[in-house]
Amino acid sequence: MLSKKIQAALAGSSAIRAMFVEGKELAAKVGEENVFDFSLGNPATPAPEAVKQAIKDLVDQTDPLILHGYMSNSGYEDVRKAVADNLNSRFGTDFTWKNIVMTVGAAGGLNIVFKTILDPGDEVIVFAPYFGEYRSYAANFDAAVVEVAPDYETFEPDLAAFEAAFTDKTKAVVINTPNNPTGVIYSDKTMRRIAQILLEKESEYKKEIYLVSDEPYRELIYDGAKENFLTKYYHNTIVGYSFSKSLSLPGERIGYIAVPNEVTDAENMLAGIEVANRTLGFVNAPSLIQKAAAACINEKTNLDFYDKNRKVLYEGLSRLGFTCIKPQGAFYLWLKSPVENEAEFVAAAKKYNLILVKGSAFGCSGYVRLAYCISNEKIVRSLDAFAKLAKEYHLGE
Repeated sequence: MLSKKIQAALAGSSAIRAMFVEGKELAAKVGEENVFDFSLGNPATPAPEAVKQAIKDLVDQTDPLILHGYMSNSGYEDVRKAVADNLNSRFGTDFTWKNIVMTVGAAGGLNIVFKTILDPGDEVIVFAPYFGEYRSYAANFDAAVVEVAPDYETFEPDLAAFEAAFTDKTKAVVINTPNNPTGVIYSDKTMRRIAQILLEKESEYKKEIYLVSDEPYRELIYDGAKENFLTKYYHNTIVGYSFSKSLSLPGERIGYIAVPNEVTDAENMLAGIEVANRTLGFVNAPSLIQKAAAACINEKTNLDFYDKNRKVLYEGLSRLGFTCIKPQGAFYLWLKSPVENEAEFVAAAKKYNLILVKGSAFGCSGYVRLAYCISNEKIVRSLDAFAKLAKEYHLGE
């Protein structure tokens, strides 16, 4: 008999992955070149050449017993120093290597943070729409997710709803900007108000409430927007990061957690995160790719590739009569379903070999997500299929 937790997880298995599987099945029938699969946020640009060279150099020049051996559960000290120095130079922080824990991607990082701070029955506030796996990560530690609706004009958080969402069980707030699935970047004004509310709620409930910033898309921003680092807004902020998108390394599972000294009892927080890394079975982040990421800390993926896709898709869909939120970052486009039940719209799109993901998977029904991390040629050709879909719903008439 499977555990009750895993039975529940199977019942709520990822809609994103399900649509990805459907796309593969459709490709087997009609040919991969004829399927426009916008389901999975899998980077479509190769890792920078410097990453390949760094891996070669490390393998050729490093003692393999050291390169492939154990290290501190928090990662190599020189790698953590490289991360700290990079953040300090870019964002004016004052980290040392001791403030950084290398992790098995952002997902591993969120889980070790949650294990460190959550008790059964605690609540984690999330801003809809949000990455659906947050529910699973909280459930891993018998905590519950509390959804806050967005402002449907801007798709930034509804701050009045946020303020009303707190209870004496609230332990953390998860924030993701640039946002998956909308591509929206939360404004400075929004962040300052979120910080103010958090301070008020800490005072009201007389306990720590943590802002956990999930930042895998920090570098994927457009139109002159500036990269932001959220520790400057609120003292109890913990940052989780992944190199999956910035260096196109999703399968390598490498990221980090940054805990500022301003976090209450920061030393014990870091010690707890290190213990959680070990006891959850991660033990440590993968050794080779830690070193490679540190060597390529200033490299970036080809942002122009995604920006071109963003413009072609947003402008093309808008011309066809679809209502879209213009992405400011990441590589997702958030499209309003022309019918209330977006599952019906997703099914209709599949008739034209378009694979989209339901907004309800992100806690926000009535919309769909498109991941535009596919070839530009496919983006262009997909517009003919979208034109047929638009005609079916009498858009643009």
